[in-house]
Amino acid sequence: MNFSKFILVLCLGVSFGSFGQAKGIPVQQYNHVGLYVKDLQASAKFYREIIGLQPLGVPDNLVAIRRWFQIAPGQELHLLLGRNEPVTNNDKNGGHFSWTIPAKSADSIEAYLKEKGVPYHRQQRFDGAFQIYITDPDGYVIELNEPKAQ
Repeated sequence: MNFSKFILVLCLGVSFGSFGQAKGIPVQQYNHVGLYVKDLQASAKFYREIIGLQPLGVPDNLVAIRRWFQIAPGQELHLLLGRNEPVTNNDKNGGHFSWTIPAKSADSIEAYLKEKGVPYHRQQRFDGAFQIYITDPDGYVIELNEPKAQ
C-alpha cells in the first residue's frame, strides 16, 4: 500500500482487521454467544449429544453454573445457568441464531433429527438452499443453513 492510500484509509477510519467495515468498532471475528438456560445439564446434553459440539474446559469456580462448547475454531457457545422466564419470540421469524451446515446435507440432517426425535421445520430458500430450524431445551431457535446453492 502506498503512503497516500494509507493516509486515506486512516482518515476514513477503516480497520484492516474488520472485514471491510468502513467505520465503527473494528470487529475481527465472532467469539462466542452466551445463552441463559434453565437446566444446565439438559442444555449441555442437547448441545453435546444432539448437536455434537465439543465441550471445552470451564474454570473450577464456574463449573456449577457454566458449560462451554466449541462451535468452530475461535467460536464458542457458553451456557449460563440462570434462566427463570421462558424464551419468548422463539419462532423461525423471530430471534434466532444460525449455523452453516455442509452443502447438500439437509437430507441426512433431517433423517438424523427424525431418528433422535427432535422436532424441526425444513424449508427451501429462494436460492435453492435448504434451512432447517430446531429449538434447544429452553426454546432458543437454531437455524441450520446450507450455503447458497450453486
